[in-house]
Amino acid sequence: MANPLFDLTGRSALVTGAGGGIGAAVARALGAAGAAVLVSDLDVDAASAVAQDICSNGGTADSIALDVRDRHAADAAAARAAGLTEGKLHILVNNAGVTAPGMFADLTDESFYRVLDIHLMGAVHCSQSALGFLPTDGTGRIINVVSSAGITGTLGQVNYSAAKASIIGFTKSLAREMARNNILVNALAPLAATRMTETIRTNEKFAATMMARIPLRRWAEPEEVAGAFVFLASDAASYITGQVLPVDGGMVM
Repeated sequence: MANPLFDLTGRSALVTGAGGGIGAAVARALGAAGAAVLVSDLDVDAASAVAQDICSNGGTADSIALDVRDRHAADAAAARAAGLTEGKLHILVNNAGVTAPGMFADLTDESFYRVLDIHLMGAVHCSQSALGFLPTDGTGRIINVVSSAGITGTLGQVNYSAAKASIIGFTKSLAREMARNNILVNALAPLAATRMTETIRTNEKFAATMMARIPLRRWAEPEEVAGAFVFLASDAASYITGQVLPVDGGMVM
């Protein structure tokens, strides 16, 4: 018998950047736990495929095109997700992201602002859009996806590290504000084999350096980190807020 603490039946979720990688795995895991999931992505065809997969496995899901830089689009996505469960959006996962690697001396304003806009401002837009729909009965959750890059820094990704560090500060401050409304805000720092990490994983020098930093000596599959999102979204995490949970094979201890 499944543990009822992890049962998300009757709750809705909006996952951004869920057309592939970690976002898709999280959407599927939330759907498998019983949540009605709105799968959103800039690539609406990819989002639709993930939603169809959730439905084919007995879950409830819909899809929507979403550019998180567009506040009006974020408003529409939040309302659409809330419509899946009688007007409430219980779980928001701010996962949408992009990388634009480069040594600091070579970074342009454009590459810096693009990364910040998608990661940080995307999380701000979607979180503000969700506020009117998040329940105050203890089931409301905002889960922000960060990275070890925002905790320890990383070579050649000052823009990405700055964006993720900003989201960590955003998470902690928002958690303090939302606590009065019984809404929990946390961040999760996953490490998995996805398209975003492909350059690191396929470059012999980068791959060796990275592997030396991971005590478990391997990359996770996206499905391996998705369970941590279900945990933070569930009643099992009802007394956790303002925290950053690394799911990275022990890289950050």
